[in-house]
Amino acid sequence: MSVRALFEPFRLGGLELPSRVVMAPMTRSFSPGGVPNAQVVEYYRRRAAAGVGLIVTEGTTIDHPAANGYPNVPRFHGEDALAGWRRVVEAVHAEGGRIVPQLWHVGSVRRLGTEPDPRVPGYGPTGKVKDGVELVHEMTQTDIDAVVAAYAQAARDARAIGMDGVELHGAHGYLIDQFFWDGSNKRTDGYGGSLANRSRFAIEVVRAVRAAVGPDFPIIFRFSQWKQQDYGARLVHSPEELGTFLEPLVEAGVDIFHCSTRRFWEPEFPGSELNLAGWTRRLTGKPTITVGSVGLSGSEFLQFFGKTDEVAQPAGIEGLLERLERHEFDLVAVGRALLVDPEWAAKIRDGRHAEILPFSRQALASLV
Repeated sequence: MSVRALFEPFRLGGLELPSRVVMAPMTRSFSPGGVPNAQVVEYYRRRAAAGVGLIVTEGTTIDHPAANGYPNVPRFHGEDALAGWRRVVEAVHAEGGRIVPQLWHVGSVRRLGTEPDPRVPGYGPTGKVKDGVELVHEMTQTDIDAVVAAYAQAARDARAIGMDGVELHGAHGYLIDQFFWDGSNKRTDGYGGSLANRSRFAIEVVRAVRAAVGPDFPIIFRFSQWKQQDYGARLVHSPEELGTFLEPLVEAGVDIFHCSTRRFWEPEFPGSELNLAGWTRRLTGKPTITVGSVGLSGSEFLQFFGKTDEVAQPAGIEGLLERLERHEFDLVAVGRALLVDPEWAAKIRDGRHAEILPFSRQALASLV
């Protein structure tokens, strides 16, 4: 089947992409001290050079004491880190690609002992104390305002160093999603209770980012039904509920929705073959990015960081191309396949399928 649809240009306002291939954000912990180094520059440059239209960086932490949850994760604040990201931007642009940072706060997932300050607990919509020790600090209004401001400043910095937009990580059980999800949000104030109230924090973040960057700078919002804590979790159960959930985010300033699913081919609701990205596009009229096990067979991404030696072999993308040609979604995010094979997009484009590399935990040893 022709791959032409995957390599057609995409345009949204001033954002012009040379292809519909998006590099999905994947945490790698390759930035000691939180600063992207020469290896990180080369990592992203190679994928842009091989035909990736838009790179969404690995999660980058905003300027808040509890934003980080993992070692060696890059920051998106501080002169040293921003200088590193500027070098990444220049390298990607030189290859004809476009790039946005994924702005991230892990929320209550953070554990005591985590860098940069091991004394700082997780922050979340609901607190947690065990044996007299505060493991998760329940966010006050002052805390919420500070985090919203930190997102806005990160977006402002992204524009200043030449990024092509920003992505807000509102998925997978991290801070924004912790407010969305009734399993983690037990608040009784204006940020808790109904889904409309639980969406208030995200809406405030989007509005603040829009005010910081102006009307023409693209804002991508990533969301999911599933959580790393619960694969079966759901925010909404019908198209009607999904539309009600998404519309305030559109009004706040979201331009593109990145709809995270574990398997792109699975229908989101009974009675239709549309996946989450398909329904989101139909309900909002906004461009969408689909994602979920594109290009590789076997277990999902997260399982490869457990104790398994399973190898994910290259898989065909005929079904994906059919959906793209039907305009079910606009862009396609590729994760594991691009993580292990920087030439994946070029090999797909040029019909070099036999050369595509399989994915395994062992292959993660050489991620450049």
